[in-house]
Amino acid sequence: MGRFFAFYGVGIGVGIGILLLVFGVGFGWWVLAVTGPLTLLGIYDLLQERHTLWRNYPIISHMRWLFEGIRPEIRQYLIESDADAFPFNREQRSLVYQRAKNELQTIPFGTQQDVYSTGYTFFSHSMLPEHVDPKSLRITIGGEACKKPYSCSLFNVSAMSFGALSANAIAALNRGAAMGGFAHDTGEGGISKYHRENNGDIIWEIGSGYFGCRTKDGHFCADTFKEKAADGQIKMIEIKLSQGAKPGHGGMLPGAKVSAEIAEARGVPVGVDCISPAAHSAFSTPLGLVDFIQQLRDLSDGKPVGFKLCVGHRREFMAIVKAMLERDCYPDFIVVDGKEGGTGAAPVEFSNSLGLPLRDGLHFVNMTLIGAGIRDRIKIGASGKIVSGADMARAFALGADWCNSARGFMFSIGCIQARACHTNRCPTGVATQDQMRQSGLHVGDKARRVANFHGNTLLGFAEMLGAMGLTSPKEITLNMINFREPHLSGASMLSLESGQLLRDDCPAEYAIHWQRASAETFRRVDNVSQARIDNVTGHAS
Repeated sequence: MGRFFAFYGVGIGVGIGILLLVFGVGFGWWVLAVTGPLTLLGIYDLLQERHTLWRNYPIISHMRWLFEGIRPEIRQYLIESDADAFPFNREQRSLVYQRAKNELQTIPFGTQQDVYSTGYTFFSHSMLPEHVDPKSLRITIGGEACKKPYSCSLFNVSAMSFGALSANAIAALNRGAAMGGFAHDTGEGGISKYHRENNGDIIWEIGSGYFGCRTKDGHFCADTFKEKAADGQIKMIEIKLSQGAKPGHGGMLPGAKVSAEIAEARGVPVGVDCISPAAHSAFSTPLGLVDFIQQLRDLSDGKPVGFKLCVGHRREFMAIVKAMLERDCYPDFIVVDGKEGGTGAAPVEFSNSLGLPLRDGLHFVNMTLIGAGIRDRIKIGASGKIVSGADMARAFALGADWCNSARGFMFSIGCIQARACHTNRCPTGVATQDQMRQSGLHVGDKARRVANFHGNTLLGFAEMLGAMGLTSPKEITLNMINFREPHLSGASMLSLESGQLLRDDCPAEYAIHWQRASAETFRRVDNVSQARIDNVTGHAS
């Protein structure tokens, strides 16, 4: 209750002032002059609905707005001085806040970046700009085997589970998705009643714990899946192989945090440790994964089914592609998550040092599908620190068909990046199960901000697309983006022709991984000539 210390303090001050006046002490008027207005401010904070911080931290939270008012003078001291602790700078968060609130979104004094430094990217514009309608920015997901293709927005809510996020946060995101006509990925924590009450489109993510469709011992349950997948609100099924923040790592939600609501959504006992294994039990080989994809497609009566991964060993992804070719069975989509993605807590070694960044992984997946001659059968989604139209354009240039955002939508519902997600003490009620803290997050107000952020970001992307002289994201090519990033040059940005992986003229940088991949196992197969290896610059896995 320390959050209300200031409110209680000024309330006591009012009482003292009144007592002083009752006993004829004139100083009581001075006490009331100070504490009275502050008490009224605290009451207003508790009753208003627009600012979660004001509701959760009456009176004292106004200090944040005071500091923001003078932020040009103290910017380095407040946040940006610690880039490692705050990987998103104030300008990026401010952009989301402004778009969510429908505020002015222009900036003065030109670019905010050093255009000659590494890490800077820019696009080529056209002397003949076009007009692009943001409402036209949609894509149909579903291959030949899909009976119920989904018309998907090009910008959607990425996977964040109920349990990691609060009930009010989930409800606000889903209501916003319904208002804006885009999709809300459930994350691997199952489908809760808060996902359902506003009827927003749902992408049901199924992880290694099979939450919402599991047996008592934690294995996949086909009957339960079939029953739930029949819900018309569920538009697509996504198998989570790995995630950006902690690829190859499982997790556990302690029993103390497994409430009745979380237990209902996940299909686990109340108060018992909830385990997410590091690997799936429904399959253990590339062919097994492809068979599982087809099984889910059949059980869901033909809804789009795909998988999400953060790319690790390149040969393992190529092994999955070989399994697709062998079975002549293909996912409807693949979501590539960058290692820089992730909104929840993760071990430092995993968060900082495992997995391919989005741009490298996305380009590799796109080139592999092209090289195997199957790119036209599969749509590609991208997620990993995508919050603006420029981020979307970079993803499209590298092969994406649509984009997902997690932290961007978290910011839109009030997240201030307090980095307390794993403590259950999120000050804005976004990432906590504390009933009092999350009650400060007003679902109706934040849902409107979710829809605003989505709409304004698509508008920014549409205007950027038009400025490049293009009318469709499909027209963005790799040569339109200029990189000042040495790690994205050379082999990592090499392009392939359709079917080139299957030919003898395949570049060694890709051929090594392709020859080491097998449809029957994720293990490395050593059938690569030493000459091939010697011709490759850098590490091959």
